[in-house]
Amino acid sequence: MKAFVMKEIGRVGFLEKPVPRPGPNDAVVRTTRALICTSDSHTVKGGIGPRENLTLGHEAVGVVHEVGSEVKDFRPGDRVLVGAITPDWGDLASQNGHPSQSGGPLGGFKFANLKDGVFAEYFHVNDADANLAAIPDAISDQDAVYCADMLSTGFMGAEHGAIPVGGTVAVVAQGPVGLMATAGARLRGAGLVIGVESVPSRQKLARTYGADEIVDFTREDVVERIMELTGGQGVDTAIEALGADATFQTCVKVTKPGGTVSNTGYFGEGEFVRIPRVEWGVGMADKTIATGLCPGGRLRMERLLRVLAGGRLDPSHMTTHEFAFDDMERAFEVSDRKLEDVVKVMITF
Repeated sequence: MKAFVMKEIGRVGFLEKPVPRPGPNDAVVRTTRALICTSDSHTVKGGIGPRENLTLGHEAVGVVHEVGSEVKDFRPGDRVLVGAITPDWGDLASQNGHPSQSGGPLGGFKFANLKDGVFAEYFHVNDADANLAAIPDAISDQDAVYCADMLSTGFMGAEHGAIPVGGTVAVVAQGPVGLMATAGARLRGAGLVIGVESVPSRQKLARTYGADEIVDFTREDVVERIMELTGGQGVDTAIEALGADATFQTCVKVTKPGGTVSNTGYFGEGEFVRIPRVEWGVGMADKTIATGLCPGGRLRMERLLRVLAGGRLDPSHMTTHEFAFDDMERAFEVSDRKLEDVVKVMITF
């Protein structure tokens, strides 16, 4: 089969690989749609260390090709969604309520990290009964694939943010995860959602997904403007959706005492992330910093699909580009270099 791989740090391309085979509890899925994530770019640049000929990608839907002998709930031909994170559900971390960390820190992050990812004609899924979710007939592959990571991670930012009904929220950066954090904040009952973004097309999308106010960091001081919008109090919840030291510091600064900084960003560079000491109340301002990795698993995916089925969210607005799998090299370049006002790149197999 054809696979799109990270050949080494800084270099990608196609490679022929054998079609994977499932273990007793596993499945092999034939890919139909996939999305490119900024995390793929971080990985290629060395964010998680060196990798050799590793198949990239972690956001995909497809059709079950083969299942192991112990798989009970899925059969070849089933149309399925697979979370970007595929935990080992028998692991102690999973039993302790942190399945994304099964096997160690970020251990549920297997695709394009610990094993081959989904940018291939077929891909392997561990613990199939717990990590696959059937896609309802009414939901297209093009919409369902967004549940794999973007909805799951963005909504996690809102969920971890302890947003009170009617509360104030700032979402710093309106890329795909930030946009879904904005939508998630609205679904959680926020009364004021402030999006921080400079790109006009993303500002428009932020409003589409529920932002009441937009703060453009190229035109005004973000901290001053958010404090003004909140009557000098700061927000109940600040969601960091970029993964940069400067934006993390901004989140700490604009969060009120007793509020929550919810981090969804992937910090792919630098040895440290700084906390501004004074705005942190020199460590004593009751500001909670919550972190998390995209939740995975069948139950999570089924709930997200229910959000789509109920018409509460349309993720298709984020698809700005679509390429055939054969054009993956160009597709990756567009996503990696942020060309042509790209938001999200859809791959068709």
